[in-house]
Amino acid sequence: MTTPTTTHAAKVARIVAQLRAHAARAGARGPKPVSLRKTSVSHQVPKSGDLRHRDDKIDVGDLTSILSIDPVTRVCVAESGVTFVDLVTETLKYGLVPIVVPELKTITIGGAVAGCSIESMSFVHGGFHETCLALEVITATGDVLTCTPDNAHALVFHMMHGSFGTLGIVATLTFRLVPAQAFVHLVHEKYATLADYQAAIARHIEARDCDFIDGIIHSPSLFVLCIGRFVATAPYTHAYDWVRVYYQSTASRAEDYLRTPDYFFRYDRGVTNVRPKSFAARVLFGRMMASSQWLRIGNKLHWALKKDRPTVTLDVFVPVSKVPAFFEWYDREINFYPLWCVPYRRVHDYPWLVDSYWAALPDEMFLDLAIYGMQQRGPTNVHRLIEQKLRELGGIKTLISHNYYSEQEFWQLFHRPNYDAVKAITDPQNLFRDLYTKTCKAAMGIS
Repeated sequence: MTTPTTTHAAKVARIVAQLRAHAARAGARGPKPVSLRKTSVSHQVPKSGDLRHRDDKIDVGDLTSILSIDPVTRVCVAESGVTFVDLVTETLKYGLVPIVVPELKTITIGGAVAGCSIESMSFVHGGFHETCLALEVITATGDVLTCTPDNAHALVFHMMHGSFGTLGIVATLTFRLVPAQAFVHLVHEKYATLADYQAAIARHIEARDCDFIDGIIHSPSLFVLCIGRFVATAPYTHAYDWVRVYYQSTASRAEDYLRTPDYFFRYDRGVTNVRPKSFAARVLFGRMMASSQWLRIGNKLHWALKKDRPTVTLDVFVPVSKVPAFFEWYDREINFYPLWCVPYRRVHDYPWLVDSYWAALPDEMFLDLAIYGMQQRGPTNVHRLIEQKLRELGGIKTLISHNYYSEQEFWQLFHRPNYDAVKAITDPQNLFRDLYTKTCKAAMGIS
């Protein structure tokens, strides 16, 4: 499990050499943009014409080692390409797990920071990035920075969250762990109204009587809250890694028991967009076709994906006081179910959003509502419709999917002075593209 630090140093040196060689080949217009070649599949939503498929590549595929696990301090140091399924396997040997484990097995720890990963511990801890103590960042010019929340590179540390690889390459992460037990006991609480649902979420958060909270909104009259607790023993266990579909089970079951790894990755066959859809097809192919396989297919066949009115797969973060207004609008205008629901605590005011956003926000808690696999019908662009409604209500949309913001509108929400200050340190020649270009333009095939 433990890899000597000299081996990690050699990996970093190889990446630095690639970056410097790329810069040396630059012509009068500067270096061609680059993307990263990783071992794990990208978990951004595949998009037609995404320019990253034509970029030069920096190979970071060997950054896959767990360097240390300290069971006393409950701190882990690992390279950015370590997947959560491998990480959970190793930390559980010490009775520990990462704090906030994203829902798909092959999400990497570096990707979880760059792309804002959350899950059912987020009602206490926010995102996985909140558990990080230090990041080792390789800049586009080949410098290696140690960044912590309170050292000279504190702004770099904070701005790497949600940067989607545009501010440098994270080589290692140092992060906290939490004690775990072998099983998770789930209770599926069912509510008929949004008001009762939100009240139940608030009660559990106030009481801190559980380890996990998420839910599935099956319809405007069936809201399921999934309350999870670590337990040492279980009378039975279920796994949702073949023919069973977890989100469907929440509507029919009152409770459930899962092995802890099976709980963390209960959505790995798809959150509410499980494929294959039919039971017979899952019997035949379900073992082979997890999220990674579908994402690889989507990325390889990106040219065949819809360019106009693409499938809607996205997360929206709505301040809890604005959820009733958003949900009333959503049910009337969009009316697509089921939705995944994750309460998310605002741990602090993130410096990648403008100061005026935080000044106007009354809530500590958000409700993350996730739409998976909605096919658009008719002339209306649902992605754009949601962006506009969120802007009205003070919500935020993650950038993993299709984004239609104008550049001016984008930088009215995202903190350009902070972003540019870090960019000047970590990528002065814009080798990795800027955040707007990468997530809004290049993702749509616009240079």
